[in-house]
Amino acid sequence: MITFASQNRLEKIMKRIALVLVGMVAVASASAADILSGASLKDTVGDKFLVGVAINTRQSSGRDTAAVRVVSRHFNSIVAENCMKSSSVHPEEDRYDFRAADEFVKFGEENGMAVIGHCLVWHSQVPQWFFVDQDGNDVLPDLLRKRMREHIHTVVGRYKGRVKGWDVVNEAIVEDGSYRKSKFYEILGEEFIPLAFQYAHEADPDSELYYNDYGMTVPGRRDAVIAMVNSLKERGIRVDAIGMQGHMDMYNPSVKQFEESILAFAGTGCKVMVTEWDMSVLPFVTSSANISDTFEYHEKLNPYTEGLPDAVSNAWNARMKEFFDMFLKHSDVISRVTVWGLTDGDSWKNNFPVRGRTDYPLLFDRNHEPKPFVREIILSNRTDN
Repeated sequence: MITFASQNRLEKIMKRIALVLVGMVAVASASAADILSGASLKDTVGDKFLVGVAINTRQSSGRDTAAVRVVSRHFNSIVAENCMKSSSVHPEEDRYDFRAADEFVKFGEENGMAVIGHCLVWHSQVPQWFFVDQDGNDVLPDLLRKRMREHIHTVVGRYKGRVKGWDVVNEAIVEDGSYRKSKFYEILGEEFIPLAFQYAHEADPDSELYYNDYGMTVPGRRDAVIAMVNSLKERGIRVDAIGMQGHMDMYNPSVKQFEESILAFAGTGCKVMVTEWDMSVLPFVTSSANISDTFEYHEKLNPYTEGLPDAVSNAWNARMKEFFDMFLKHSDVISRVTVWGLTDGDSWKNNFPVRGRTDYPLLFDRNHEPKPFVREIILSNRTDN
């Protein structure tokens, strides 16, 4: 059922963050030109953790020149938004298409960035041929294992020594802690996860290997991921980091919930990464980040087509700053913080789960200007120096 936060709730949140807002008023008045001509995000916190951004093919190819300037200035890590997913690089069994992926890796190398590959095994955006035989029936386990190994060895092997780390398995656990009933699971069972990590390690022993999922503050999923990672490590299978997709709204999760989960995942001995950070300001529709979820468009779900009211913008900036400060607090276990898109106009949230909405979830606005909390982070660093 679709629910909406009451005005009273928003007022309470704004009162709670009033102290944070006071410190941001003066910063918000600073000119974007001055900010961009001085220090950058990567200059400010790059010694704490990698500052990453997901980029699309218009950006990695250099066609979006305004975006390229911002990405190269502020970030020291990039992740492929779509061009490395199996549907893009391996659309047919006997055909690979690495043109966009090659451009992406080259862009990262030319700009001195840590390149992250996303993703090797995922239930979504995988071509149907992967799971069927010549008669259209589900393949037998041996053939799926062979296809997985060939795909992972080919993709990871092509970029051996050039990609810092891979999201090896993406979104394999659901909220209650059970395995997602994907074709990988239906045909191979739980073993598809250790196989994927094994194949990736074989293809590039020096590349980092990650498990990545959304809703990682949900106890059932969090506990199951921890148990799975511990089991893999007990078997001698390398898992270097756990990715917490940071898809948030104005109310969930709380900073405390996210912080507790960071520490719980760090307890496995793995590093923790905030992998897909964005924060929607739009009315709540679903807590799911599953790309298959869709909802019929409704006007009241898209209230900010002409821009954000000051009160909502201030609340968003304060909440983002509160999370970022928490990430810095735990930089001893967090190795990377990556936002899922560069500007508000690039964000997938404009079309998910309702197409055509206007959202404001990212660090830079539609004019490539940094948001107030980003300016505060940068100016604070300049003041300190």
